[in-house]
Amino acid sequence: MFEDLKPHLQDLRKRLIISTLTLLVAFGACFSFWELLFDFVAAPMNKALSNDTINAHLATLSVLEGVFVALKVAFFAALVVSMPVIFWQFWLFVAPGLYKHEKKIVLPFVGFASAMFFVGVAFAYYLVLPVVIENVLLFGNDKFEGSISADNYVMFFTRLVIGFGITFELPVLSYFLARVGMITDKSMKSFFKYAVVIIFVIAALITPPDVISQIFLAIPLIGLYGISILIAKMVNPAKEEAEDLDEDEEEKPDSKE
Repeated sequence: MFEDLKPHLQDLRKRLIISTLTLLVAFGACFSFWELLFDFVAAPMNKALSNDTINAHLATLSVLEGVFVALKVAFFAALVVSMPVIFWQFWLFVAPGLYKHEKKIVLPFVGFASAMFFVGVAFAYYLVLPVVIENVLLFGNDKFEGSISADNYVMFFTRLVIGFGITFELPVLSYFLARVGMITDKSMKSFFKYAVVIIFVIAALITPPDVISQIFLAIPLIGLYGISILIAKMVNPAKEEAEDLDEDEEEKPDSKE
């Protein structure tokens, strides 16, 4: 049994090494201009702090906090930049178990998966963060003067933005599950009411502990679930037809004999 798994484990090791090396190279490059990256990360916060009614400012609250902020910002940027390569390596790992016609969609898969991740990141950065930050800072603003930890803000930013990027991969995940026959559009429709509950739980775990950011994540996720149902509906019949064609092609040489 182990001998059968050995080639797959070796291939997995290879894909993980390539992904890790890509991440390390990207991290080194991003760290060289971490200050510009931090300005980009801090832009939504600085815009909110420019509001005269908000009495707060970004600050480092320990001796080494500035160093940790630089490292975390560089790693966050490196992870985002490396995602297309990570998706590519994931595809190369699962491709040997797919049909011939399924292997032809490698470029669309990498492109679609990368695009959905970046759409999720952009959605969080441009639409969700400004609203969430301003509302959170205004809460109790007349009672407290805020010294916002730069490290805490970067972690807040990373958790929210990466969380949105990952959850926007739901249509891609649904495509694969439909391909292997684990889900159908009918099963997804019957599971919808439970999916809504799970989505809100996931939103509560991924986002910071405020209702606004949770709703901002849950609503698009519900929409993506609906899109995933349509994807599963298109994939299942097409999958059956393609499998029949593959089986016919495999049987042709036998019939000639």
